[in-house]
Amino acid sequence: MWLFFFKALHIVGFTAWFGGLFYLGRLFVYHVEAGDKPQPEQDILKRQYQLMEGRVYKIIIMPAMNLTWICGLAMLFLHGMDWLAANPWMHVKLLLLVLLTGFQIWSKTIIKKLETGKKLPNAFRFRLLNEAPTVFLLSIVLLAVYRNGVNYLYFVLGVGAFIALIYSGAVAYRKKRESEEKG
Repeated sequence: MWLFFFKALHIVGFTAWFGGLFYLGRLFVYHVEAGDKPQPEQDILKRQYQLMEGRVYKIIIMPAMNLTWICGLAMLFLHGMDWLAANPWMHVKLLLLVLLTGFQIWSKTIIKKLETGKKLPNAFRFRLLNEAPTVFLLSIVLLAVYRNGVNYLYFVLGVGAFIALIYSGAVAYRKKRESEEKG
């Protein structure tokens, strides 16, 4: 009974966590692009994006991450250490979750840099950065679905191909936007 309760909350938590990370990444793109606007529009937009970034991080991302971790660890506890030892896919999933948490913490440093007006990468790089949660989500979901049946060679190649596809799409979109702006 408790396992299902924690699993349900875990699903709600990671759904909100990823939703917040997707939204935060998009806000970063808009925030950087606001620097190309004329005054006073630039200042108004930057203030609004700072407010939105802070709220998304504090009100959505942090509680959702905490809920995800707490419920996930509770499920691990209920399964026991023998189960964890017998399921190497979970070790990889936990590693990805630690990396995702690191990505989230790094995102907080971007918020602080944007607040202070420090020079940051261009909007294209933030568009690529915005896809990082998608790569984490794909990887974690594949591990959770295939579990011990995952072929790690295909897993790495598939995720790598997905990253290449995302990058190619972003480059094509950038070229399209640049040609539309010129013509």
